[in-house]
Amino acid sequence: MGRWMARFFSNENIPVTVSDVNRDALRRVSEELDVSVDDNANAVKHADSVLLAVPIESFKEVVREICRYLKPNQAVMDICSVKDPVVDIMHKYIKTGVTLGTHPLFGPGAEKIEGRGWVLTPTNSRERKLAREVGGWLEKRGAKVYSTSPKEHDRLMSLTLAFPHFLGLVACDTLTRSGSFSKARRFAGPTYKLLLTLAEAVASENPDHYASIQMNLPKAEAFQKFFLATSKEWLNIVKKKDKSKFIEEMKRLKERLKRLDPDYPTSYEAMYQLLKKSGL
Repeated sequence: MGRWMARFFSNENIPVTVSDVNRDALRRVSEELDVSVDDNANAVKHADSVLLAVPIESFKEVVREICRYLKPNQAVMDICSVKDPVVDIMHKYIKTGVTLGTHPLFGPGAEKIEGRGWVLTPTNSRERKLAREVGGWLEKRGAKVYSTSPKEHDRLMSLTLAFPHFLGLVACDTLTRSGSFSKARRFAGPTYKLLLTLAEAVASENPDHYASIQMNLPKAEAFQKFFLATSKEWLNIVKKKDKSKFIEEMKRLKERLKRLDPDYPTSYEAMYQLLKKSGL
């Protein structure tokens, strides 16, 4: 994502200086993109704004290193997937300049910013002012900008990020250990293909990054435990071969979805067309 951000801002004709502890990666970035490279101290000293694109586990160390070089009113932002502990670290160590937690809701495979979500998590008046400036700039380039608190961000990401990752990994583990993985592909309909797409997509991602998300989002375990408990409820219905209860529960789900999601497809054909439109 650091490389993605460097390219994005460089394409906007904003001078970019990149720093990285991996010297080989830094050399490749300098060869690939129209950017300058330097060490952390000099990069921060000569920048108007600082964007931290580092692993969560390294975040505190990097912030402690750069805080002594910051200038008054210098903006310091991050793009971590977890916000509450990250924002707390910035508040604790950065006393010069203004901080802002941000989270682009896409990965490095995104070609453009248009239509992509970007969350900002300001916590005080100075940060809200910066968020309006940054958010307005992003919106002019087509991004969908949302603002919330760091805690609410992490609660929502536990559901929208950590839970799908968990579901995809468990599904991938189940499918590949089923003994019928290759044959099932040939017999698959759209619902299996949708599940397989999620499983393969999640399993192909960076294990270290995905582990960090699971271990650092505070409500991840709670949603996953709720999923396992709900799974047992449905499994008990199947084990008892209680067809009427199964139908009743499925109808209840449909009604709930209709209330909560006006775009919910109300028929198999509608779902099939939706999957087809998505390329699945």
